[in-house]
Amino acid sequence: MNAFGYADSSLGVETPEGIEFVLFPAGPLIRSCAWGIDQLIQWILILIIFIAAGLLGEKSGGLWFFLILFFCIDWFYHVIWEVLFRGQSPGKRIMGIRVVGSGGEPVSPGASFLRNLLRFADTFLFLYPIVLICMSASQGFRRLGDWAGGTLVVYTNQALAPPRFHSAAASPASAPLVMPPALSLEEKQAILMFVRRYPLLGKARADEIAASYTAQLRSITVDAGLSPSACLLGIAQALESRL
Repeated sequence: MNAFGYADSSLGVETPEGIEFVLFPAGPLIRSCAWGIDQLIQWILILIIFIAAGLLGEKSGGLWFFLILFFCIDWFYHVIWEVLFRGQSPGKRIMGIRVVGSGGEPVSPGASFLRNLLRFADTFLFLYPIVLICMSASQGFRRLGDWAGGTLVVYTNQALAPPRFHSAAASPASAPLVMPPALSLEEKQAILMFVRRYPLLGKARADEIAASYTAQLRSITVDAGLSPSACLLGIAQALESRL
């Protein structure tokens, strides 16, 4: 259980290159908070448009102006934000979550449009319990739109959640490091396996395990100013930045 009162689970994802990394899907409550923020923003925009349409008057096309923009905001608000801003609407950005493809890749315009098109089905007749049941019963907390679009909503490194749900490779103590040129696929997998375990370890234990890793991975030279765990986390961050 986290601070928002629901259980989240990690989800292992493998890239086409054979590198596995971990995503942390966002659960119903934090997604509901993001949705509420976006709804508030939409209502404010609609109110502004309504006032502007009233000033234009019916003879100047104010009604049509209002209806067209209302339609665009209602149906394309989330699509525009998700496509242009790396899967984040304002509500998602505030809550530290984003929409990605099922493999962790950036969400495509088609996938974003499809998942938001089915938002109507998810909330048909305001039956929001259907959404909660679907998300709670599915792996990755997917609603119907996520299944249709092949998407996930996951935590970012700035999520308003406990540290164990953040990407361990993005720990503030680990600046991105330059990828060692001789790093093999097996060595990359070993580093990412350590990163998966890191949130569950204390600092002393993490350094102990990381030291054994760096001793075996001969292509890695630990910077004198970094602990072994910070070194591996920094390399992992460089790995994730290339995915």
